[in-house]
Amino acid sequence: MSTLVLETDFPGMKLIARGKVRDIYDLGSTLLLVTSDRISAFDVIMNEPIPDKGFVLTQISAFWFRQMEDIVTNHIISIDVADYPSVCQPYADILKGRSMLVKKATPLPVECIVRGYLSGSGWKDYKADGSISGIKLPANLRESDRLPEPIFTPSTKADLGAHDETISFEKMVEICGEELAEKARDYTLKIYSRARDLADEKGIIIADTKFEFGVYEGELIIIDECMTPDSSRFWPKDAYKPGGAQPSFDKQFLRDYLETLDWGKCAPAPTLPQEILDKTADKYRDALRKIAGISI
Repeated sequence: MSTLVLETDFPGMKLIARGKVRDIYDLGSTLLLVTSDRISAFDVIMNEPIPDKGFVLTQISAFWFRQMEDIVTNHIISIDVADYPSVCQPYADILKGRSMLVKKATPLPVECIVRGYLSGSGWKDYKADGSISGIKLPANLRESDRLPEPIFTPSTKADLGAHDETISFEKMVEICGEELAEKARDYTLKIYSRARDLADEKGIIIADTKFEFGVYEGELIIIDECMTPDSSRFWPKDAYKPGGAQPSFDKQFLRDYLETLDWGKCAPAPTLPQEILDKTADKYRDALRKIAGISI
């Protein structure tokens, strides 16, 4: 559908950050977020792009942001390139569908993670001592079991190439202050609970997800992305079987492939076969179709 975009470089526009997936441009009073087709795993950016990935992430985020507007304000000004400043217009073909004009917020220095099911690093922590982020969980849970209630398990934001570290809520209060920490936690749990129920109607289990928040004009708002296959674990409801790993609509498929390689999970990334790239792209497209009703 869209041109493959591994990274962007727009003369006349000020690039201020290039993250694992997004290129961020400072437009003065606003920011332009451009979602590339880059993919990372284990905090390492792969060499090859995933077709349509930037489009998928942008459209899924826009869908969820709209669903949550009555819970928390989001950072979107527009996702229509026609609304962007004139300096953006020469690059409209690249920006269409994969970019957002957003408010310039000050990000909180933590990631807000919510878990409704026991999987990933949460499962590893639970096996070690029966808890996650200092939250004691019931005994004898299985991998992929649904938790009695969603739990909030924040983490640090590591520099590019480093690994995030899970922290307790008390530590988050030390970092962000009590008021912001409590607001971010409450927003996270409310958004997840609504999304979990909406996704359930579409045949998808949202096992866990992470959010980023920022302060804009004194208000805490949600920024970055919202419940995409990059930031969440999506499982097909009809195939759910606790007691092991689950099939998914997210990049867990890529992680599972990488786990089979003799690779130390640090740069440089291994070369990905075309079959893996194509199957990963299909999972992202399937997530977009099931969640937002958009087929590409």
